[in-house]
Order: sequence, then structure tokens, then C-alpha cells
Amino acid sequence: MSDLQIHVGDSAEDFAGRFADAWHRAERGETVNERHLSFDSFETLARALTPKRLELLRHLHRTPAASINALAKSVGRDYRRVHEDVEALVAAGLVDREEDGTGLTAPYDAISTRIAL
Repeated sequence: MSDLQIHVGDSAEDFAGRFADAWHRAERGETVNERHLSFDSFETLARALTPKRLELLRHLHRTPAASINALAKSVGRDYRRVHEDVEALVAAGLVDREEDGTGLTAPYDAISTRIAL
């Protein structure tokens, strides 16, 4: 497992620099296995990663779920609300879903956040 790196308010040059750095390391034969997400503002990140959604991420990190229904039952929350939260987390890139639509995971150990000023 690895860390998820979240960038808030980065410029296109910041993104290009991360990409070029990974490219050069791969050319040198280094293994490059990084996961980065970018949000345009802190407000966008805060809408995507609410306290309840962070709770779901922590749960999925410890115990991947076979389905949204199974996740809702295991955290003791209403299916509809968990479904909404999972859809938002998947859309933001914070939760992985199997290709068949089942199997939910948060396959990283930590989230590191960099907020540009």
C-alpha cells in the first residue's frame, strides 16, 4: 500500500513537474507507484471529503466491502446516504470500485495534503 497525495490549488506547472519527475525516475529504472489527486480549491476538497465520508474511507481501509449495502450495514448507516457518499468518493478518486460495480476499497495507508497559498 501507499500514500495518497492530495494537492489543492496547484498550477498546471506543479502538475507537469510531478509528471516529469515520475517520468525521469521511471526512465532510470525506479519503480514509480504514486497516486495523486488534485482539487481546485479547499472548498472543493471539503465538499468531497466530509467527516462522514472520511469515516467511510477509514472503514474501507481496514475492511474492504463487497457492496454499498454491505458497507452501510457494517457502519450502521442508512443505505441511501452511504450510496451518495460512496458515489461522491468514487467520483473524487478517493475510493476504488471493482469494474463490475462491486468491491469497494481505499487502497492507501495515509492521505497527505498540500494546499497551495
